[in-house]
Amino acid sequence: MKKTVIALMIAAVLIALIPLFALKNAQFGGSDDAGSEVVEEVDSSYEPWATPILEKILGRELPGEVESMFFCVQTGIGVGIIAFIMGRMVERKKWMKEQNHDND
Repeated sequence: MKKTVIALMIAAVLIALIPLFALKNAQFGGSDDAGSEVVEEVDSSYEPWATPILEKILGRELPGEVESMFFCVQTGIGVGIIAFIMGRMVERKKWMKEQNHDND
């Protein structure tokens, strides 16, 4: 099992790094940027019908660092929830094994 985890971690790192070195002059823009460009090409008079709540409250656009922080916090919460659920599943499996072993 330990070898599998290490192999998967190495594979994840390679998946992240290989495109950076294989495609040296590529631009890795986000999907928001690509979508905005396509909308601009299709209909240059398009006006967004909604604005983010914090932009309305602040009266200006959020700095990129704050957007990144919100994204990281959101990611951390999601990872925490997934890790909690996986931990519960592992503990439940151990508990069931112990309970079955005690009943035998």
